[in-house]
Amino acid sequence: MKNFLLLLLLLSGNVHAALNVFACEPEWAALTQLLAGNQASIYTATGPLQDPHQVQARPSLIARARTAQLLVCTGAELEIGWLPVVLRESGNSAIQPGGSGNFSAASYVNMLEVPTRLDRADGDVHAAGNPHIQTDPRNFLPIADALSKRLSQLDPSHSAYYQQLLATFNQQWRAAIVKWEKQAAILQGIPIIAQHKGFPYLNHWLGLKQIAELEPKPGMEPSAAHLAKIQSELQLHPAKMVLRAAYQDGRPSEWIAERAHIPAVALPFTVGGTAQSGDLYALFDDTVARLLAALNAK
Repeated sequence: MKNFLLLLLLLSGNVHAALNVFACEPEWAALTQLLAGNQASIYTATGPLQDPHQVQARPSLIARARTAQLLVCTGAELEIGWLPVVLRESGNSAIQPGGSGNFSAASYVNMLEVPTRLDRADGDVHAAGNPHIQTDPRNFLPIADALSKRLSQLDPSHSAYYQQLLATFNQQWRAAIVKWEKQAAILQGIPIIAQHKGFPYLNHWLGLKQIAELEPKPGMEPSAAHLAKIQSELQLHPAKMVLRAAYQDGRPSEWIAERAHIPAVALPFTVGGTAQSGDLYALFDDTVARLLAALNAK
């Protein structure tokens, strides 16, 4: 009996507890799961139909952050309205800015729309550039490489496992990008309207030509007069569709779409934003499919 109890103690000592990961957005939870496999227990702070700019620093978020070993967020001030409070109140030194457990995805990509000046009168402008980096799948490659290294740093005993998962991801993701780009080649140069300044990376990837935004300034709801002005401008410079993120109120897009006789397209924007975007690969499958369906709409 003593030998049996000793064996149980030895075995329990060898059991590796999964890394506790606090992911700010669903896309980073999904990526971390692909790169960490069964070695991570992941909590996602925001839902797919939730505006990541506007989140309440709830006690439940603070409690989760308190026990996290790794924080994976977009950064670039996307979470500036709530994450600093969560970090401060958590008292968890490991995941504070500069800590080994703090990972900001935006640090590993080339940022677009970096402002030359900062003025609150210009609306929700982010000093580091537009933070909606997850709409270009190419951005996930350098982010995945850096995140995998961070996993190995925090959990060196499983470094070989993380490297294997990264190699698999890189191979499959690169093949998927080739497929998506082939499918979406017809979208090159297509004029579009965006409801919010949320798609510069998508536009850059697929060659979409954005000619207007419904928000007069980032984060500011468009007035009827502003929408009417855009409608008038579309008579000279027509667009093929109007895009919005699934979490946004669709009324401004639908107002323009009805009057300009173009499709209003709700893109998932993150994993789970639509019923068809349940994982990271499906996110871009569905994004491309919705854009093509709008282009072909009669």
